[in-house]
Amino acid sequence: MTDLAPDVFLQPVWRLAIALSIGLLIGLERERRKSDGPARVPAGLRTFALASLLGGLAVQAGYPGIVILAGGFVGAAALVGYWLGDRSDPGLATEVTLVVAFVLGVVAQNQPAIALGTAVVVTFLLAERDPLHRFARDALTAQDVLDGLIISLAALVVLPLLPDRFVDPWHLVNPFALWRLVVVFMGLSAAGHWAMRLFGPRYGLSVAGFAAGFVSSTIGIATMGGRVRKETALAQAGAAGAVASVLGSVIYMAALVLAADAALLLQLALPLILATVTTLVCTVALSWRARADGILPALTGSAFNVKVALIFAALVGLFALLSAVLLARFGQAGTIATAMITGLVDAHATAVAVSTLVAGGKIGGTAGALAILLGLSANMAVKIPAAFVLGPPPFAIRVAFGLALLLAGLWGGYALNSFILQA
Repeated sequence: MTDLAPDVFLQPVWRLAIALSIGLLIGLERERRKSDGPARVPAGLRTFALASLLGGLAVQAGYPGIVILAGGFVGAAALVGYWLGDRSDPGLATEVTLVVAFVLGVVAQNQPAIALGTAVVVTFLLAERDPLHRFARDALTAQDVLDGLIISLAALVVLPLLPDRFVDPWHLVNPFALWRLVVVFMGLSAAGHWAMRLFGPRYGLSVAGFAAGFVSSTIGIATMGGRVRKETALAQAGAAGAVASVLGSVIYMAALVLAADAALLLQLALPLILATVTTLVCTVALSWRARADGILPALTGSAFNVKVALIFAALVGLFALLSAVLLARFGQAGTIATAMITGLVDAHATAVAVSTLVAGGKIGGTAGALAILLGLSANMAVKIPAAFVLGPPPFAIRVAFGLALLLAGLWGGYALNSFILQA
């Protein structure tokens, strides 16, 4: 039993007081919604307070039949009220809430904290009717709803059905862990998508680039480079967006490592913090000097690419297999070499695969941290020539400077961390 104050609420009178308070709370909101004249809603403050108190009294009577009878009466009263009410509004919110108030009065006799908390949530949903309606009708698109359903299906239906154990003789493939990474990938991509939609047009290329980094910093640099090629005056702003996408990508990688092995992230904390600080300073400096025009339009389309998420998980599995082979042949040095090679393609998949190996006890945390840093460094180094290919020189030079600062912070943090550990 979850109680706010067990010594006080064990007394029946206080349980009834909670039931009455729940009815008054919900009824107060409904009373403010009642209109005047023929369209006046019949249920208001007193009706909700009495319905909730009735639920409490029915439980206190000690006969289940009374609870059923009282509940039936409240339900019938709600239906009659709807039938006799203003038919121009087909909604059933007040009538359903009346039944909810009765049920919460019943629940309050055994679980007062749960009943009170639920009453607050119910009242909030009722009070925020108009903003919620606007959000559902205007802000959400059909694609947004589909994206939400896909993530929910992946997280709430598919994930619980997968075995949370290794299914291969090498103890490398855990279907639950791999699919959890797919869910995290889609969730973070969706977060970046919404950030770009909500804040990109208002705050400019930097915020849009940061959001794009949660999907792909390579895509972020390519997008900004293409924009600057069309409008060369946006070299500062475009470079700020490109560097911000790298910043978002580093934060994204840290979140993925945390999901795979939280202890390993602690070993990477100082290098990643210094890399984040140097990159953030560069982004702010470029944004400060950039012109205010040329912001990106709001992003449309799907919030994530399921195919890319699956490829990401496949890369993690493939890297884990390759690392295991090299580990058996060359020891930990093989895993580190593999991380540098695969980091050229995808630093995120490399980081998660190494984290998985560390979590499984295949390699040590120190070697795993070094492998992740080398993979990330290789990935950032490749982006420097890519910036010159994708954008004009003024843009590419600024992006290269930002990436150099990131690498300096990354390895400066690693050296400082090693010095601290040796001291």
